[in-house]
Amino acid sequence: MNLLERELHYPLGDTMPAPGETIEVAPGVRWIRMALPFALDHINLWLLRDTIDGVEGWTVVDCCISRDEARAQWEQIFATQLEGLPILRVIVTHMHPDHIGLADWLCRRWNAPLWISATDYHVACVLTSTGDTLAGGDAAADFFALHGLTDPESIAKIRARTSYYANMVPAVPARFVRMLDGDLIPIGGRSWRCISGYGHAPEHIALYSEELHALLGGDMMLPRISTNVSVHAGEPEANSLRLFLDSIERFKSLPADTLGLPSHGKPFTGIHRRVEQLQEHHRDRLAELLEACLQRPHSAAEGLPILFKRELDLHQITFAMGETVAHLHLLWFSGQLQRRLGEDGIYRFGAAA
Repeated sequence: MNLLERELHYPLGDTMPAPGETIEVAPGVRWIRMALPFALDHINLWLLRDTIDGVEGWTVVDCCISRDEARAQWEQIFATQLEGLPILRVIVTHMHPDHIGLADWLCRRWNAPLWISATDYHVACVLTSTGDTLAGGDAAADFFALHGLTDPESIAKIRARTSYYANMVPAVPARFVRMLDGDLIPIGGRSWRCISGYGHAPEHIALYSEELHALLGGDMMLPRISTNVSVHAGEPEANSLRLFLDSIERFKSLPADTLGLPSHGKPFTGIHRRVEQLQEHHRDRLAELLEACLQRPHSAAEGLPILFKRELDLHQITFAMGETVAHLHLLWFSGQLQRRLGEDGIYRFGAAA
């Protein structure tokens, strides 16, 4: 446990659900943990006891990527954890593959509706049907090159990665129910309030139950790692980090004893302190990046080792590049740095004239 984690509390300690099993973390709320084939090696999913139109069953929150291992774990859960009841609804917090990948399969399997924000639904539809612009394809390769990633081998691999998203999200349900900030969703006799968040995904929806003092925080409120906040080729002028920092400030209005149920990591309390930790983390990274850029202009590729001290593989570099651009954009939009396009076709950020 690192020093920041010691400022938080983990009510369940190191207890975690075994593959294909669940643990009740609050009345009517069950925790599922599924493996991911990435450096971030797991995702937390949730089963909420529910009744819809007089039919008893479960609401699922998030789905895992589309892969045989995840489908097999779901089948085990269906057989052993649902008490013989059906899945009535599938809620997806946002459009990233580990959250929406199996949504179409689950919705078809149980004839259940998908609930998601409209923005994330339509972005998922575009990425599934027309190709990836987040981490692969020509648009992503050109975007990363514009920000200084010029290694020919890396650019070629990114350019060739045209089905990265669709491989993990092969289909999206044809219809959805829209979730909006402030909506109150009745689930199992309790009201869950939608809290929108930006910067990590187009329109991420977290869910808060006042009765349970529990927050299904998705990726907006993680206890151990800082959420990836990136600028992508599809929205190259975004101020994503500003949006993210403004969004997480809203969680300070929740009660101090709120139980955080994150998409990665363990259930925790201490959300107010966690917001402060994330604010401090990004403040420090911004200060380091600003100091370097004031000494001489930096591209995102040149600024990447300032923010990320460890060695990164290409998969991680694409995320790190997007996050470095997000930090540079905040400094640029706030007037602390100026962006210039060099004769070599690369953006660099330096002292304002």
